[in-house]
Amino acid sequence: MTSHIMPTYGRLPISFERGEGAWLFDQNNNRYLDAVSGIAVCSLGHAHPAVHQAICKQSEKLVHTSNLYGIAVQEQLADRLTEKSGMDNVFFCNSGAEANEAAIKLARKYGHEQGIEKPAIIVMEKSFHGRTLATLSATGNAKIQQGFEPLVEGFIRVPYNDVNAIEQALEQHKNVAAILLEPVQGEGGVNIPAADYLNQIRSLCDRHDLLMMLDEIQTGVGRTGKFLAFQHNGILPDVCTLAKALGNGVPIGACLARGKAAKLFTAGNHGSTFGGNPLACSAALAVLATLDAENLIEQATQKGDAICSAFKKRLQGNTHIVDIRHKGMMIGIELDRPCAELVQAALQNNLLINVTSEKTIRLLPPLIIDDQQITQLVETLSALIVKHIDIPYES
Repeated sequence: MTSHIMPTYGRLPISFERGEGAWLFDQNNNRYLDAVSGIAVCSLGHAHPAVHQAICKQSEKLVHTSNLYGIAVQEQLADRLTEKSGMDNVFFCNSGAEANEAAIKLARKYGHEQGIEKPAIIVMEKSFHGRTLATLSATGNAKIQQGFEPLVEGFIRVPYNDVNAIEQALEQHKNVAAILLEPVQGEGGVNIPAADYLNQIRSLCDRHDLLMMLDEIQTGVGRTGKFLAFQHNGILPDVCTLAKALGNGVPIGACLARGKAAKLFTAGNHGSTFGGNPLACSAALAVLATLDAENLIEQATQKGDAICSAFKKRLQGNTHIVDIRHKGMMIGIELDRPCAELVQAALQNNLLINVTSEKTIRLLPPLIIDDQQITQLVETLSALIVKHIDIPYES
């Protein structure tokens, strides 16, 4: 069958017709346990009643007017986000890449206002910030940049979790305006930095008068056991970006700013036709209300600990397991060999997983996953990992 869709994805040979909680159902009504959540998007699971009702109710009244006019539900969402984050204001858009584009523009504008002719941003190796030209340039993955040169200039790359490397970059480059990073690297392999890493970067930014910009696209909205991952460190960034889980599948992104960063954009500096429309904001408000009502963020810590402990017990002593790590419900199982074929093997066993950075199984289960589903996830995947490792491998 001929497809008229551009071949930008290596899609798995399956299509889903409906979802219910942590389950997805294909055209033949076969049930699959979703441990990917639409890549950390559907944290409330699929077809959550509160989100469904919010979308239906809002669509009966108004879907879109544009930002030429005031949008009451957008203002309500901005109030909730600033209240929960400690930030001052919000720019709404439609995706994580767009939110990071806004952050990059804030950094450029801040640099120019500081008298820097060509402002630069320090970014990290193995990072991922999006696939627009600017966010692709900020991303620390040469493979996805290939073929799209010339890249956008103005990014200085350093190793992740290495404060000394940042200090050296600041000594060598006097045009730095900001530091952009993920609190936990997702696409890069679920890389969790030292406990005080963000605190040290906050101190560096204060000392050098830089913007600290955190990409919380994947870590935000409860995934790590706090509403935002930086809250584990008791700090505040100058800029923070959100998307993914904010709308539980309804496209929405947000760039939050604080202090000096909150005053940079003025009318005409930035915009989005669809950003913050009534439908998306209503869905996001329902997500935030449900997280609080069902105590899901605190449970993310407990469930993440339980999942990680179960995998460590089940795979104990296996010398081919490099590491099992997690921050809340953001879980990485790193092997000593490539393991992309586990995605297909898991699919055949009615389990949806993801492999990133070639050797790391990334699990992003919905926050509403229950104990029985956790047991199924651990037992099914552990058996597949052991079977995979038993296959001869030459590096």
